Amino acid sequence: MHPNFEKAVQALLACFRTGHKVLLCGNGGSAADCAHILGELVKGFCQKRPLPAEQIAAIGEDWARHLQQGLPVIDLTANCAVISAIVNDIDGASMFAQQVIAYAAPGDVLIAISTSGNAENVRRAAIAARALGAAVIGMTGATGGELAKHSDILLNVPQTQTYLVQEQHLPLYHALCLRVEEALFAPENRA
Repeated sequence: MHPNFEKAVQALLACFRTGHKVLLCGNGGSAADCAHILGELVKGFCQKRPLPAEQIAAIGEDWARHLQQGLPVIDLTANCAVISAIVNDIDGASMFAQQVIAYAAPGDVLIAISTSGNAENVRRAAIAARALGAAVIGMTGATGGELAKHSDILLNVPQTQTYLVQEQHLPLYHALCLRVEEALFAPENRA
């Protein structure tokens, strides 16, 4: 596993255990990775995450027993209306940074994904996140690119070709999601 993997797990656990959220950004295939990560965290991935009985009772509907505990994650690539407004009214390279300004707070974590590490819009998001007191986990290819300078924790994989970087990011973020879910939702770890 990556030498910074455990640091990334601990940063995510600290974030979620203190009621904070994770923001995600990336371009192209990395944007698809953002949606994938969100999907693993906002509902059950490999663990059952039943709602507490009092939440089910408060909802008061039978279907509530099928709901699951989720983790607060925002995919900054997902809202085309917001992105197009920022691109039109501010500039394209700030499409993620502007959303970070709106959503991020101290204690949050930004997972910034760029296969080269040099995507300007991802770099700006990382700079904005750190300025607001959020931690940045950068996921990149071998060199880390410019994003390495703006990441608190760098998860760089030993590839330079885009598709190979993306192929190695997938098991890395699956492992992150599994560890986080196990720590927070495994029956023996539930409060």
